Amino acid sequence: MDSNNWMRQLLMLGIGTTSMMAEKLKEVSDQLVKDGKLNPEQAKAVMDDMLNRLKSEQGSWETNMQRQMRNMMQDLGVARQSEVDELRGRIDRLERQVRDLENKLWR
Repeated sequence: MDSNNWMRQLLMLGIGTTSMMAEKLKEVSDQLVKDGKLNPEQAKAVMDDMLNRLKSEQGSWETNMQRQMRNMMQDLGVARQSEVDELRGRIDRLERQVRDLENKLWR
């Protein structure tokens, strides 16, 4: 299971959702200006405020998704990269020790 691929897909989903929301907000604000319920400056201020909120929530969403993904991977027993690296180092040391012992036996 490629956790980076899953994470990337989830993040792209969040970015896509944010983009769609921004587009819909723009449509609504344009319609409000067209209907005379907001002037263009007010519409821009509302859009800027909403986009800032969406960006803020997206960052929070991404952080939460990363935390949940790490917890899920841990629950599934998937080793972290640091654990794999540590095991590789231990294997390298053991292989070196075996070679050294074999060399001593053949002398």
